Amino acid sequence: MSVISSRPAVSVLMPVRNAGSTVSRAVQSILDQTLADFELVVVDDGSTDDTPAILARAAGLDPRIRLITTLDRGLVKALNTGLRLCRAPFVARMDGDDLSRPDRLEKQFSFLRDNPEYGLVSGQVGFLGDKKKSYGYYLYVRWLNTLSTHQDISLNRFVESPLAHPSVMFRTSLATDLGGYADGPFPEDYELWLRWLDQGVKMAKIPCRVLDWQDHETRLSRTHPNYSIEAFFRLKAGYLARWLAKYNPFHPRIWIWGAGRQARQRAEHLSGHGCCIAGYIDIRESLAGNFIQGRPIRHYLDLPAKGECFMLAYVRKRNARQEIRAFLQARGYVEGIDFLLAA
Repeated sequence: MSVISSRPAVSVLMPVRNAGSTVSRAVQSILDQTLADFELVVVDDGSTDDTPAILARAAGLDPRIRLITTLDRGLVKALNTGLRLCRAPFVARMDGDDLSRPDRLEKQFSFLRDNPEYGLVSGQVGFLGDKKKSYGYYLYVRWLNTLSTHQDISLNRFVESPLAHPSVMFRTSLATDLGGYADGPFPEDYELWLRWLDQGVKMAKIPCRVLDWQDHETRLSRTHPNYSIEAFFRLKAGYLARWLAKYNPFHPRIWIWGAGRQARQRAEHLSGHGCCIAGYIDIRESLAGNFIQGRPIRHYLDLPAKGECFMLAYVRKRNARQEIRAFLQARGYVEGIDFLLAA
């Protein structure tokens, strides 16, 4: 039988609710880790299926499992409840329907131990789901896996959430010093990454798969309004405005690449945070020379000169974003200095 120390190397934080069909495999993927010095803090938030019985049996067989029961208080409260009980200097997130690779904890622990300047580490994730039914999620996972360095994560943080929540390990002190999960009408993990990055926390990913990430139609990210596309845009507008105030030499003036209604509506969130939209850039020649709400529209071949403006690309199509980046870089514009992708 495994024995847990009073100060384990890693605390694995796993909130669950009604995960009876998957939680046994998820727990086993943690128990099978090559790094054995961990505690698994499981917060069962009011499950009404066989999850409690499954977890109770597992906890009875392995003392490293610490089972806490709450009464359907919601994910954020479950996360913070578990976070307060984590005793290790490092916290690894895990969900009850995903699978951690056997050497995940060992590799992430070693990275943070050997790189004290970093506060959080993730890794590559695999896609578990129906690719045809969840093609957008599959593409999102592919995009996630292209971000490896702190610079990649930092520059792309305003496109989409740059980290898979159940794939991360972070220093427990971050939650103590900078705050844990916030509760509000937004995705709690994305808010945490934006807040910690805003506070200067360095993040990276190790170059190997650490997690197989399950996608299914009932997961919160698909069903709860806190994870809607608009909730993401509302949330990131505040943090993006803070970033622009620091790094946009023309602040508060910005140009928005994308003159379509959806792009304009989403970029407009910035106006409420003190930014001034000077105009729009679009690929359609028919719009060039027109005005929307008093703001001019310029064709993309008639850009303001480098060094005369800061541009934000609010185009959500992945291929189009890459084309915009390549187009601007070919003309000498530097990402993070002259432009940024924001959607």
